[in-house]
Amino acid sequence: MVELITGLRADDVRANLDRVRSEISEAGRDPNEVQILAAVKYVPVDELEVLADAGLQLLGENRAQDLVAKAEAHPGRFTWDFIGQLQSRKVKQVLPHVRYIQTVASDSALGQLERHGTSSTEVLVEINMAGEAGKSGIAPAELPGFLERCPVRVVGLMCMPPLADEAEASRPHFAALRELAGEHGLEHLSMGTSQDYLVAVQEGATIVRLGTSLYRGGSS
Repeated sequence: MVELITGLRADDVRANLDRVRSEISEAGRDPNEVQILAAVKYVPVDELEVLADAGLQLLGENRAQDLVAKAEAHPGRFTWDFIGQLQSRKVKQVLPHVRYIQTVASDSALGQLERHGTSSTEVLVEINMAGEAGKSGIAPAELPGFLERCPVRVVGLMCMPPLADEAEASRPHFAALRELAGEHGLEHLSMGTSQDYLVAVQEGATIVRLGTSLYRGGSS
């Protein structure tokens, strides 16, 4: 069982955030062009104010019920994205609270977006770049048809490359996602986590989803 991240200190988180921004700059990107999303799956609701004090405003949650609870506990305090595996029956639940659903990848989700989305609803499509069996995301070749069927505005693509020991192993997948987004005129690339975000940044990420690299040194 994964332990919750507790005992966070704003000074520690702020120092980590500053370090990440410096590393993004050293990687050749303008830090203002890369959104840092704090993944809070294991951060309890009563620790979120520490993240706000540290300067984090964009949060991502993997579980629909937790996203709703955390958003309602801090109304208007944060911008939320849904970043977990999307169950179509949860679309209606998360839509009122999120900026983007980043993990749209099924026709059943499209059906729920058609029923419950609005003219302001925006999403990212999750791509299974490596064709891993049992993993969420559509195949790259399916994207054109998927975009045609999507009833709301698609603003970008998201991917999770295969687990690897070295960050460089993710580079081909990130580069391919960038090319795919470019082919379809999509602005956002949500790619890169604490393990490989600098490679993702070098390959054009506009959103990186970070957890331990932000919380390191600040948990007990």
